[in-house]
Formats: sequence, C-alpha cells, structure tokens
Amino acid sequence: RRVSSIRTGSACVSEMQAVGSTRPGHYGIAGAAGVSLQRVATGSVWNLQGATGSPAFTQQVRLIWGITDLPATHRIVRSPGHTILWVGPQSWLVLRDSLPEAAPLQADFLHTLGLVNQAGGALFDVSAARVGWTLRGPRALDLLASGCPLDLHVTVFAPDSCAQTLFGHVAALVHRHADTDFTLYVARSFADDIWATLCANAAQYGYEVLPAST
Repeated sequence: RRVSSIRTGSACVSEMQAVGSTRPGHYGIAGAAGVSLQRVATGSVWNLQGATGSPAFTQQVRLIWGITDLPATHRIVRSPGHTILWVGPQSWLVLRDSLPEAAPLQADFLHTLGLVNQAGGALFDVSAARVGWTLRGPRALDLLASGCPLDLHVTVFAPDSCAQTLFGHVAALVHRHADTDFTLYVARSFADDIWATLCANAAQYGYEVLPAST
C-alpha cells in the first residue's frame, strides 16, 4: 500500500509508504524508526537428535562442535562457527555462522552425519525448512509481542533464550539475542504471510527494512 508523501526541506515525510515491500528503506510513520527488520541467512541448518544421557553421544557432540555441553532447555550455546539452539527434548538446531560452497557443505554434512550416527544420534539437513528475520530496536519487543503469546519479559525470556511458539497462527521459533534484539524463524511456506504481518504491525512505529544478511 502506498500513500502520498510530502517533502520538507530535503526529507521525505510519509505516513504509510509501501508497507510490505522488501526493498531496503524506511516505511510506516515518519521519524526515527522504532524497529528494523532484516532477513537472515539460513543457508545451513541441521537438526541434531540424541540422548543426553548417552556418554558416547554427548562426548561426540562436544568433539564435533567444540562445546562444553549441549544447551539446556530453551537456551542456546555458541561454538566457533556455529550457534546451537534447543528446540525440544533431545533435539537441537545447529546453525552455521558462515555459508560455504554447496559441495564442501554437503561433504561436511555427510561426514558429521556418520560421526553422529556412530554415537547413537541422528542428524538431518533442514536448511530449506525455515526463513528468519531479525527484529531490532526500541519497539522490537512490542512488534514481536503483537503476534506471539510468549512472556517476553527479560526476566523470563532472557538473552540467549529460544522457544518454539506461535506468531499469529503460524508455528515459530524465537531466539532472543539481547533486550531489544530477536530473530523470528517460521516455515518457508508461511514467509510471505508473516512478512506482511510484521510490516503491517510495525508501520505504527516506523520501521527500517535492512539489506538481507549474508
């Protein structure tokens, strides 16, 4: 939706400009943006499953990803090159921080799969399953709360927390990086619907669409 704007000096002031567009820029009410939206790269995402009570499994996981232990319930841990999120009992998502070429990545997955299988665990490539956006700024919490039933107060949902929940009618995974910094992941098939909802709800605050992360 595009509404006419007026020009004051060198600044273009708009009440509601192209809300829902993916093009980088300022949208919604004029003035300082209350929130920024940025598509995140999710090129390599693996679902790790296994029994934390198995010494062979936990030891193999520590060796593969260089971590002290797997994340506890609703928490994340970071290792060199990876972020690991708890997504359920005996289940975690392993996100690679950088995106190597497809052939080395496939070889790495098959090698890691073999190691995990030998230790009694399972590994699945779910890289194409989700899309995500990072929400940052003083109104990021309000925007997320507009569609999410989680108690997002920082004393309950602290930085480095994650949870599977809903955004609107869609199953979602929320990761809190800092007080006003979140990433929201949803199934790829719902990407357009959720983007439209985020933009419509953010317009009242004024929001910035940032270039997608790489």
